[in-house]
Amino acid sequence: MKTALSALLLLFVLNTNAQEFKTPVDYLDYIGNESDIISRTTWKYTLAVAHSKSARKIDNTRKALVKSIQNAKKKIGALKDGYKGDVEYRDQMLSYLTISENQINEEYDKIIDMQEVAEQSYDFMEAYILARELVNEKINAEVDKLNANQKLFANKYGIQIGENKTELAKKMKISNEVFGNQTDLYLIFFKANITDYNLMQAAEKKDLNAIQQNANALEQFANEGLEKLKTFQAYKNDPLLINATKKALEFYKKEAVELSPKIIAFLMLNEKMEESNTTMNNKKPKDRTKEEIDAFNKLVTEVNKEVGNYNKLNAKFNAEKTTAVNNWNMASENFVSKHVPKD
Repeated sequence: MKTALSALLLLFVLNTNAQEFKTPVDYLDYIGNESDIISRTTWKYTLAVAHSKSARKIDNTRKALVKSIQNAKKKIGALKDGYKGDVEYRDQMLSYLTISENQINEEYDKIIDMQEVAEQSYDFMEAYILARELVNEKINAEVDKLNANQKLFANKYGIQIGENKTELAKKMKISNEVFGNQTDLYLIFFKANITDYNLMQAAEKKDLNAIQQNANALEQFANEGLEKLKTFQAYKNDPLLINATKKALEFYKKEAVELSPKIIAFLMLNEKMEESNTTMNNKKPKDRTKEEIDAFNKLVTEVNKEVGNYNKLNAKFNAEKTTAVNNWNMASENFVSKHVPKD
């Protein structure tokens, strides 16, 4: 599954490296220059998440982001007196950087651990996505505080700060919207997908009760998902991922309604065959009646016939499932690649 961290996007573009400040504007410019570096490094991380399939490249950009935050902390932390003893804005900036570093660095490891088990159940997946979103929310909360303190500082010294967002800020906003839309659709898809997995596991174990329970749940989740899609807002009116989700859910519903009863019927027939075989083996040949032998032979013929039918049906549904899942994954990648800006 793919996501992006929120960036620090202050409302100005700055260009000075002085550490002794003649004016409050110079002071804002210095801190703003550091925030701009972090913003650009964050954007590189977002691009890697959106457009790269290399886990190493994604992790390298994350480490670069952490390094840029650490460098900024060192430089801004060295401003002991802030601006002529006014350190409130500097302290808020340091608070933001500390929390961001912790979330991106330490919390990242926890999220990776959660990601490893996320696909084992819908609850785990939901918890993983929630944890990921909480990281962004904590960082965003600090950004809000930082921007508020920036305005307080500016107002105190009569500085006008423009409200127009930079191009980078706009790109980050777009990427967050795209990933959010994709995540919502993924959860709809995944709820049916993991139930299908549980259904196949139950079939492999020949657990008739579990097969029936998972088949019922699969039909229910497919119907619920299809109902949600009727009112789901397509991002930029692009139906690509919605259509792929719909087709996947339609397949899962078909599997629950058509294939599952066939699986149960075949397993019951096979079970009957095994029981009959056990009964026959427990009798000496001379004790077996003609009726028992005829019934057993008829059952063998029926099972042999159904094995062929069952294997054909399984192969058909497996092929359809592979197509539906591959199409969803491809649509998801194309959706993100199409809508997240590339530079």
